[in-house]
Amino acid sequence: MEHIQANLGAVGIYVALNFFILVWIANSTGTLRRKLKISIGNGGNQHLERIMRGHANAAENIPIFLIGLTVGALIGMPLIAIHLLGIIFTIGRAIHAHHFIMEDAPFKTRMIGFGIALLAMLVLFAGLFVHGIWALFG
Repeated sequence: MEHIQANLGAVGIYVALNFFILVWIANSTGTLRRKLKISIGNGGNQHLERIMRGHANAAENIPIFLIGLTVGALIGMPLIAIHLLGIIFTIGRAIHAHHFIMEDAPFKTRMIGFGIALLAMLVLFAGLFVHGIWALFG
């Protein structure tokens, strides 16, 4: 039971950090909206469209990763794996968010951020899937 509490405590760190990323990009979206005086939609502004899409992408991807990390913690994923996957994903999401917040960022920053986060997502997916199959048939 103690190791589950430690695992969930570790997950809590990455929930908090990714929560901060969501708040950061949401605040950046709101700040740009106020600056441009656009309350609904993007008003044809490319930067606002860009930051809105980055915000949506974060809202689409962060929760499922954190759900998976929580399931991993509950089924006994090693603490080091939680930290490695959590920090890799969080760094990737932060780079990805920063790309969308900047008005004119090079495309490679988006791909780097996405690639890093995707790596953590794929490793987590594979681990959960294999563990599930093993639990059923092993």
